[in-house]
Amino acid sequence: MMFAKTLGIASLFSVIASALPQDMMVSREDMFRRDGGGVTIINNLQQDVYAWSVADVVGPMQTINSGGGIYSENWRTNPNGGGISIKIALNQEQQDVLQFEYTESGDTIFWDLSCINMDSSSMFINSGFAVVPSDVTSTCPSAICTAGDSACSAAYLQPTDDYATHGCPISTALNLSIG
Repeated sequence: MMFAKTLGIASLFSVIASALPQDMMVSREDMFRRDGGGVTIINNLQQDVYAWSVADVVGPMQTINSGGGIYSENWRTNPNGGGISIKIALNQEQQDVLQFEYTESGDTIFWDLSCINMDSSSMFINSGFAVVPSDVTSTCPSAICTAGDSACSAAYLQPTDDYATHGCPISTALNLSIG
């Protein structure tokens, strides 16, 4: 996946970042960026879904209520230099997982959707999902997997599907709609 490829770039940027003025640095305390951007996940399904954010540690599981429930996360960095994966499942047993993954690299946020850990008959696939920038004038690309498209080229289906990685300005806000 893109995380392995950007690890070297991320290490280089961390060296460069150490020379930046303090007010431009990411706080090690909360690891959230101060210059904006993030992802909002909207659950349009008729059942609750469960999300948890994974960096160097696994965050607590959050319930995203059916019929329009929301989970939001500002872009943040992983203290170990890797990326962040927000895992979304249809049950608390963490099976059939859709992933929204992102990694910061300077002024760019690289992101992708991954269906690698999903069954081809998943409710996520049957209902469709899409990532679109909240600013319609944005130059950031969208990724849309229509209902029933089990071979969606906008998402990772295999670990080598690097064409499914997108880059956007760090200040971009993205909306992931499920269903």
